[in-house]
Amino acid sequence: MKSESESSLWGGWLTGGDSLLEEVNASVRFDQRLAFQDIDGSVAHAEMLGESGVISAEDAQSIVAGLEKVRAEIGAGTFVFDPALEDVHMNIESRLRDIVGPVAGHLHTGRSRNDQVAVDAKLWVRDAVDRLDALLAATVDLLAERAETHHADVMPGFTHLQCAQPVTIGHHLLAYGEMFLRDRDRLRDTRRRLGESPLGAAALAGTGYPIDPAATARRLGFDSITRNSLDAVSDRDFVLDFLAAGATLAVHASRLGEELVLWSTPQFGFVVLPEDLCAGSSIMPQKRNPDLPELMRAKSGRVFGNLMAVLTVMKGLPLAYSRDMQEDKEALFDSADQLELIVRSTAAMLRGITFVPERTRAAAELGNTVATDLADWLVTERGLPFREAHSVVGGLVKWLGVQGLELRDATAARLADFDARLAGLPAEVLTVDHAVRRRRSPGGTAPELVLAAARELRRRNAAQPARPTTR
Repeated sequence: MKSESESSLWGGWLTGGDSLLEEVNASVRFDQRLAFQDIDGSVAHAEMLGESGVISAEDAQSIVAGLEKVRAEIGAGTFVFDPALEDVHMNIESRLRDIVGPVAGHLHTGRSRNDQVAVDAKLWVRDAVDRLDALLAATVDLLAERAETHHADVMPGFTHLQCAQPVTIGHHLLAYGEMFLRDRDRLRDTRRRLGESPLGAAALAGTGYPIDPAATARRLGFDSITRNSLDAVSDRDFVLDFLAAGATLAVHASRLGEELVLWSTPQFGFVVLPEDLCAGSSIMPQKRNPDLPELMRAKSGRVFGNLMAVLTVMKGLPLAYSRDMQEDKEALFDSADQLELIVRSTAAMLRGITFVPERTRAAAELGNTVATDLADWLVTERGLPFREAHSVVGGLVKWLGVQGLELRDATAARLADFDARLAGLPAEVLTVDHAVRRRRSPGGTAPELVLAAARELRRRNAAQPARPTTR
């Protein structure tokens, strides 16, 4: 039988709380997701205690063996988490005591739950970063592949959602490739900044035991140890970094989702969405609703909300640890789940959509999208200043519009009637193919540049290999 002090979380000084306190205080229903990271941290701490002579080598070995048994039980799904034990850390320690007896009490020597939860959270975020980065790396490769396929297929480029200039489908897709590659950079920065182990900070002031925090840091794959014990236990920048990087990623996926929704309408008809990723209507039998891209778009709000929640929790906290910081976990876990779902959905849509190049080309020919090319011809062939050429073409577009015509409808005679300087204009200047071919400036939409850029994107993506994920 355990004594009352052994059964109580607080070891006998506090006799217990109201059931409301237990309900509000208990976090095990969600922080049990830290279980494997908690065991990793505890194993490293126990081994260090044994090597440093703080506890005997035999006790350290017994604790490690017991922790590995707990790990196996959790992995097998037979471990029962008890809300009365408040959190994942105490649940594991309690089960460890069942397995190895009173020697389990040595595990917490030189350690507090404050540095314990900090290291667990860092390990969890590190794993989440690696999983998300791997998904993003595959998505960037997929964008490069689709861009290569459609490197020369013309589509309208938009500003203000109005037809602007022709681009290629591949060029448009590569814009998202650049966005997602920057997202990978942000995630890798997040990972780099969480590379300091907080174990050894204890509650807030360090510990008087002769511990070796550098040894636990090495065992857990950290680059170094924290330099200030107060900062170590009160820091949640790594959570905010992850949530902020995730929010930017969610913006990018949302923008793509919005375009897929628009492009799949009969009015655009640029893409056909994969049937297995669409939903029907309960009343309209003809509908193929773009539910997945809509959710790619909508889930961004949820990710933004989680970032704002944690920012708000942290903004007024004095040093060092406050229980408020428990509120970062649900936001963190939810965003990680949603971001992985968003990226998986993005990849599924990119694999499954079918572009309709004849529709994108026809749309690119609408809206006088070659007007800039005509102005450029007046500059290079007739010597006009660009602003004057701009005015001439603007007047021409207005003049044609009154007649219900666009530049693509203008005959050589009609052009010459409007302005003698337009006489002799080669017909190809008013074609979308000419417009995309001539844009050979770096980063431009000329098909050969798009093809090269797709290959370069794949190379840059591969230069940052995703780390293998184990969880």
